[in-house]
Amino acid sequence: MKALIKEQGVYSIEQKKNVCLQLCASIMSQQLSTKVATVIYNRFLQLFRSKSPKPADILQVPHETLRSIGLSNAKAIYVKNVCHFFLENKLTDARLYKMSNDEIVSLLTRIKGVGQWTVEMLLMFTLARPDVFSTGDLGLQKAIIKLYHIEYANQKELFEKMNDIANSWSPYRTYACRYLWRALDAPLIPV
Repeated sequence: MKALIKEQGVYSIEQKKNVCLQLCASIMSQQLSTKVATVIYNRFLQLFRSKSPKPADILQVPHETLRSIGLSNAKAIYVKNVCHFFLENKLTDARLYKMSNDEIVSLLTRIKGVGQWTVEMLLMFTLARPDVFSTGDLGLQKAIIKLYHIEYANQKELFEKMNDIANSWSPYRTYACRYLWRALDAPLIPV
């Protein structure tokens, strides 16, 4: 990890506003290249006067319109699920920022279409929580396997070994994740 930090420099994380919108954006980008996800998200934002539409604004957009900008049927439904959930539960940025990581994971994974990985990314990149680690992230798995020469028989064993390593980075595991993801693109770790 020291070599990665020396090579990449220092990262910073900052909180973002409109957590609901950020969660919707995360759903839109799942399983897409960064380039395609950016195009679709920009098309989505063009549907609104504000660059930061609220859940009620998003719910006003017809399903067919969401499909026409490049969202799959499932993603269009999941985006609406997120907005309904935020409104029904009166979720605000302020309320979410006061909750613990575990409380947020427990709450938001109740939304159909939102899983553990999605909430972990939200914790890292929107709520700017410094101590989040996602064993389910394929990029982190690849980076740790290569960097630490991990051998494993099954997924459970891999996750245990990853967590053993990641626990030494606490309370800065989010930062460690940033270094690991970046390392996948660097010659230091041929993946």
